[in-house]
Amino acid sequence: MKYSQKFLTTLILTLSSASLFAQTTLIKNVQGYTLNGETLQAFSAITFTEDKIDKLFTKQDKIDSQPDWHIIDGNGATMLPGLIDAHGHVLNYGQSLMTADLVGTRSEQAAVQRTLKYAHENPTLTWITGRGWNQVQWDVKTFPTKESLDVVFPDKPVWLRRVDGHAGWANSKAMALAGITQQSKSPEGGSIIRDNNGQPTGVFIDNAMALIEKNIAPLTITQQKNILLKAMHSLASLGLTSVHDAGIDSETLTAFQQLSAEGKMPIRINAMLYLPTNQWQQTLDKGTFHSADHMLNFNSVKIQADGALGSRGAAMIEDYSDHAGHKGLLLHDNQSLSHYINSAMQAGFQVNTHAIGDNANKIVLDLYQTAIKKNNSKALRHRVEHAQILRLIDIPRFHDLGIIASMQATHATSDKNMAVDRIGEDRILGAYAWRKLLNANTVIAAGSDFPVESANPFFGLHASVTRQDKQNLPKNGWYPEEKMTRVEALKTFTIDAAFAGHQEKIIGSLAPGKKADFILLTDNYFTSDESKLWQNQVLSTWVNGIQVYKK
Repeated sequence: MKYSQKFLTTLILTLSSASLFAQTTLIKNVQGYTLNGETLQAFSAITFTEDKIDKLFTKQDKIDSQPDWHIIDGNGATMLPGLIDAHGHVLNYGQSLMTADLVGTRSEQAAVQRTLKYAHENPTLTWITGRGWNQVQWDVKTFPTKESLDVVFPDKPVWLRRVDGHAGWANSKAMALAGITQQSKSPEGGSIIRDNNGQPTGVFIDNAMALIEKNIAPLTITQQKNILLKAMHSLASLGLTSVHDAGIDSETLTAFQQLSAEGKMPIRINAMLYLPTNQWQQTLDKGTFHSADHMLNFNSVKIQADGALGSRGAAMIEDYSDHAGHKGLLLHDNQSLSHYINSAMQAGFQVNTHAIGDNANKIVLDLYQTAIKKNNSKALRHRVEHAQILRLIDIPRFHDLGIIASMQATHATSDKNMAVDRIGEDRILGAYAWRKLLNANTVIAAGSDFPVESANPFFGLHASVTRQDKQNLPKNGWYPEEKMTRVEALKTFTIDAAFAGHQEKIIGSLAPGKKADFILLTDNYFTSDESKLWQNQVLSTWVNGIQVYKK
């Protein structure tokens, strides 16, 4: 095809004009830090043009600022690369901001009263939903029952998810709508908790939760978009510039794609399609997706091998130490799990599989080993989500197979009061084993698993460095030999999390040519008291060179 000289001249002038009008921003007077490989690099100023970084400056560098530059005084604030949460649940997080919040309740009755307060504040709801209860933190550490809900909710259905999302608590009205009776059978990979007379108590574990949830009207695409936007803006306020959304269906993917096309996404999303969900194979057949501005990427899937430790759903090789005869739950048989893994790898997708118990981790590693060889897919950087309880002999397999351990530091500090009871003194040595994995040259991508844990990444950085909760307990840390250094912890939340999403060339560190994703903080992450790392506050969050949050 031939173009006229006039057309070519106009095109050149247009492109040149666009380049001339692209404004450069200088942010000076900062305490800046980024990772250059394994080395920590300090800087005092940064320039970027549109969405790309131009240069980092040290105090010794002379900055020849131009008259048309936009200059911002950082006033001595600390600048870090934008933090990346490699495992969160954006829609669930948004819903948690709009449902009964039961996190931190100290008894079954306190959870009921908080749910009742929420119901009074939202009288038009047909279902009362909530999330966050954790019986392990209650004075009486037993599962709740429908009776306590029935007293205050005799006629309106109530469904309250446990903090980890692996159990739910229903009242009698919700169970009646679901047709749950004494004769109801637990589905494969799930459990209906029963009393001594065989009657369902109101608690449903893992796959059994679907018995209740199928009766709750699904969200429309418009509703999902509104919830996702609310969630992403909240996450930006915490210093997160990118999130790996660990398990969505095709409809939520469509909602993200519409938001991306409308230019409305404040932070980056790496979406993982949950297998199996409706039309999952058709969605994989369409291939991977990357928006032009890299705000939305879809190149991975999420599969779930087992449940969670708190609800004793994590699949263990031997019995639970505090529940003889019980080994947890595998959510799929090996044939089905292998089918999902191979289907995704064959379609060119990274496979990220939830595995918490040592049996689930062993099975996933075994299946990965076979599937990676069969599909020649090591370069896809497959992941184990949580990698929570490992046999010591399985730890070197992560590096050998090129598997990333996608882990959440606050799980250790939240679980420390019950983990040893669940699995005993021997198996705990392979649990939350960050140092052992790092020493075996494993890449750890950090996250929070929000809304299971707080989405605040500084809680995770604090837990990684101290192995302590926010009360700085236990003294010296829980199994302190597994601690990370501050540099290692930051690496898991930045460049290694970016690597886990195949994005290390554009985000995860601050360098010329990379995206201008960064945060400004009140406190210096590297010099402040480690016991106060979790208290750091975000002053502003920038994504693609645009300020998306300001305190």
